[in-house]
Amino acid sequence: MTHPNRFLIAFSGACALALCAAATPAPGAARAPKPAAEAGANPAKSTDEVAAAQAEGQAHSADGVAAVVNDSLISTYDLRQRVALYVATAGTHAPSEEVLKQIREQVLKQLETERLQLLEAQKNDVTVSAEEVDKAIGQIVSDNHLTMDQLKLVLGHAGVQMATLRAQIAAQIAWAKTVQGEYGDRVQVSKEEVDAEMNRITAGKDEPHFLVSEIFEAVDSPDQEPKVQKDMEGLVTQLQQGGNFQTIARQFSQNPTAAHGGDLGIVQQGQVPDDLYAALLKMHPGEISPPVRSVGGFYILYLRDRQEGAASATPDPAPAPPPNPNPDSLALVRILLPVGAKPSKALVQQAGQAAAAMREHIASCAMAPQVVKQIRGAQFFNLGTMKLNELSAEMQTAIKNTPPGGVTVPFLSAAGVELIVRCDQAAPRAVGHFHVPKREEVENQLFEDKMAVFSRQYMRDLRRNADVETK
Repeated sequence: MTHPNRFLIAFSGACALALCAAATPAPGAARAPKPAAEAGANPAKSTDEVAAAQAEGQAHSADGVAAVVNDSLISTYDLRQRVALYVATAGTHAPSEEVLKQIREQVLKQLETERLQLLEAQKNDVTVSAEEVDKAIGQIVSDNHLTMDQLKLVLGHAGVQMATLRAQIAAQIAWAKTVQGEYGDRVQVSKEEVDAEMNRITAGKDEPHFLVSEIFEAVDSPDQEPKVQKDMEGLVTQLQQGGNFQTIARQFSQNPTAAHGGDLGIVQQGQVPDDLYAALLKMHPGEISPPVRSVGGFYILYLRDRQEGAASATPDPAPAPPPNPNPDSLALVRILLPVGAKPSKALVQQAGQAAAAMREHIASCAMAPQVVKQIRGAQFFNLGTMKLNELSAEMQTAIKNTPPGGVTVPFLSAAGVELIVRCDQAAPRAVGHFHVPKREEVENQLFEDKMAVFSRQYMRDLRRNADVETK
C-alpha cells in the first residue's frame, strides 16, 4: 500500500503566512520595486523555479556574502529580504534589537538548510514550475482572506520582493519532491499496520486527547544541543511576544507538519514520546510549552484544546481554577481600535480584520499587551475586576458568549472596534465524544511519519557532508 504523492501533498501548503492586511506600515518603511516576474504576472509555466531561486541569490552576491554553502553564495541581500519577510508575516513587528539578532541567526540557518536542499534538488534534476509556485501563493492568499494586490501591498510595505517569497516556496516544494523521489517507493504502509493503529486509537478513546501543534528542531550531534536549545528558547520568546505559531512553525520547524503550521492533529498516550505526553498533561488549552528535549531534538508544543474521555479516570493534570467567588464580576482586558465618530464602512472593515488577526494571537491576558503593540493605533486597557452589569450592552453580550480565558469576537462600539479578554483561567474541558479517524486518515499519517524519518535522515547526511561557512 503506497502513497507516491502523499509526502509532496503534505508540503504543498508550506509557507502560508499570518498576514494582517489592515495593519498600518511604519512611517518611512522601505518599498520594494516590483520584480520582473511577480506572482500573478503570468510567468512562463516552463520556468524552473529551483534555478530561479538559486539565481536570485547569486545575482546579489556583490552586495555582500552572509554564508557560503558548498561554493554557493548566500548574499546579505538574501538574508535581509528573508528577515524582512519573516518580521512582516510572523506577528513580530518592531522586535527589539536582541530579538532581531536571534531572528537573523535563525533565518540564516534556515537559508543555509534551504541552499543545501536546492543543491540536492538540482543534483537530482528536480524542477519546480512557476505554476506550482503560483498555486502555493494562491493558497496563501486564500488562507489569509486576502487579494493578490493586498499580499503585494503587505510585502511592499516591508520592502520585500515577491521573488523572495517565490524562492522560499520553490525551495520547500523542491525538497519535498527530492525526498519523495529518493524514498517514496521504499515506504509502504501495510494493512496490518493500519489495523494495529486503529485498534490502539479505539482502545484509548476514553483517555485524554490533545489537539496539538508543534515546532521541532533536530539535534544531529551532542555539541549542537546548547545552540539548538537556545534557538528554540528564542522562538518561545517571539511567541510570547505575539508571534504567530503557525507562521513560525512553517518557517523553522523541521518536521513535515511545518507545511500545516505545525498541526499534529489530535494525539493521545502512545502516539507521542512519553516526555512530550508528560508536558501536555501539565498544560491548559492556549498554552505554549518551553522547549522539550525528546527523541531527535527539541519540541515546542502549543496545546490548542484538550478532551477528556467519557469514562476516563485520568486525574486533572493541574488544579482546576477555583470558582469565581463573585460570578457577577470578572477580571478583564480591553483592546480598542478607534475609528472616529463617523467612520467609513471600509475603515470599520479594516479595523475588524486587524482585530480578528489580533484575536488569533492572544492566548492569555498576559500576552495581550505585546500583541497590541504590533498594531499601530491599537489601545490596551487593563480593566481589572469589573462588575458585569456596569458594562455596556455590547460588552456584556460579547463576554457572555466567550468562555473563561477566551477572547471575544470583534464588536463595534461607540468608541471603535473592540476585543475583550477574559482573565479567568479556563479549566480543561471534559468532552465525552471522541472522533475515531477513518482508515485513510490513519494510513496517511503513518506514511507521513515514516517519510519524516527519512527526510530528517536525508537532511542530517547532507549537513554532515556539507561545507558551510558563515561569514
